[in-house]
Amino acid sequence: MSLSRRTAARSVRMLGVTAASAALALSAAGTALACDISEFSAAAACDGAKGVITVTDKDPTGVPAVVTVFLENNGADLRQVGKEQTVSGSKKGVTVSFAEDWEPNAEYRVHIVAVKGKKTLVDADIAPNVTTPSKACKADDTTPSTSPSSSPSSSPSSPSSQTAQPPAGTATPSPSPSDSAGDSAAPPAPASNAPSPAAQESNLAETGANSNTGLIIGIAAVLVVVGGGAVFFGMRRRGASHR
Repeated sequence: MSLSRRTAARSVRMLGVTAASAALALSAAGTALACDISEFSAAAACDGAKGVITVTDKDPTGVPAVVTVFLENNGADLRQVGKEQTVSGSKKGVTVSFAEDWEPNAEYRVHIVAVKGKKTLVDADIAPNVTTPSKACKADDTTPSTSPSSSPSSSPSSPSSQTAQPPAGTATPSPSPSDSAGDSAAPPAPASNAPSPAAQESNLAETGANSNTGLIIGIAAVLVVVGGGAVFFGMRRRGASHR
């Protein structure tokens, strides 16, 4: 038995609501998979005796992002650190480094711009700003270096033997060999045991959060199933009531 026009219109409206709910859920899931500022983190670290600002991109979609670092002073940009760099992230994370001889307790602002096609996905700063550790990478060397003292070497001086002219008629005495003074060995210089300064590694202060992509996709699937079931049972009940 055919359904009335009123019942058919209601069924179409219910199908439209279900489709719209599914589209919104899928759109939310797609947004969760897109590049987001929460997938970026930054920290101040040491590369040996040199300081660096590191930025890590954990965007699994690999959208190219332009990273710019600024030194802050009372909430304003004091200067740009090096040149901007482009990074394409991954699920495990891709890191770029900016060489910077940072001072202890300094503050840096890291700005991220990610564009896909004609759509700007990210144009924001990593929050909070990066604060460097309280100790610099290279400690001051206050230990005086011990320089080996040179010991004067005793050079023996051999007196010059003068040959006296013997009187006539006497035998010429043979010259006696002069005693040479023994060489005194110089004491060995003490080895320098000045400890070399050790580079202190700073803890990385990372920022960022993981996206709940799996939870959003699951909610979307449940909404689609519930909406379809509601439409199906509603149409059967209305069909049965009009028989």
